[in-house]
Amino acid sequence: MPDFDKLDKAIHEKGRLAIMTLLASRVSWAFQDLKAELKMSDGNLVTHLRTLHKLGFVAVTKEMRDRPQTSYALTTKGRSAFTDYLKVLEQIVKAGKE
Repeated sequence: MPDFDKLDKAIHEKGRLAIMTLLASRVSWAFQDLKAELKMSDGNLVTHLRTLHKLGFVAVTKEMRDRPQTSYALTTKGRSAFTDYLKVLEQIVKAGKE
């Protein structure tokens, strides 16, 4: 039986899981691209990103281009936490199929 206590509660929340999944798919994402892809409000997205950043899972980069742009990327800690989370999910799926 999988150990459900090993599911990281910070990642497990639907919005943060979606963010972590997207961030794992490429080197970095601009805020506006994340917002468009996830169909989240500014406030909702910022709140989730702030939580992930405080945990050390997400790095924030602010650049000045034609206009200010903020982008986000998984940190090494974040990528490791996400990989561990996925391993637990795989154990749950496997147990559910047995």
